[in-house]
Amino acid sequence: MARIAGVNVPDKKRVPIALTYIHGIGRTTAFKMCEKLGLDVQRRMHELTEDELNLIRKEIENGGFLIEGDLRREISLNIKRLMDMACYRGLRHRRNLPVRGQRTKTNARTRKGPAKPIAGKKQATKK
Repeated sequence: MARIAGVNVPDKKRVPIALTYIHGIGRTTAFKMCEKLGLDVQRRMHELTEDELNLIRKEIENGGFLIEGDLRREISLNIKRLMDMACYRGLRHRRNLPVRGQRTKTNARTRKGPAKPIAGKKQATKK
């Protein structure tokens, strides 16, 4: 397995797909990076030479990308800033509710968690 930016990327996958295993690099960025470096997008990671891997590492390092730990830290700081500001989005984060205007009367189960039982509601009896 090749190690790029502190992440073990899979050897059997094509180069742009393998690069998406790095947090902060998506498909579009990965394809553009391969095009810029002159790498064939059909090649697999295990087919790359050490020089080509070093080119990829250098491009990620000097490309101005926020990846992995730095990106995760910035996202969490942004969320914390919204919560400290007590703006609407911050309150939604604090209450673990959908932030971007989705409906919550129905759906939103992933964000709200399992349904809580209602006090005094009787279960239907079997006959």
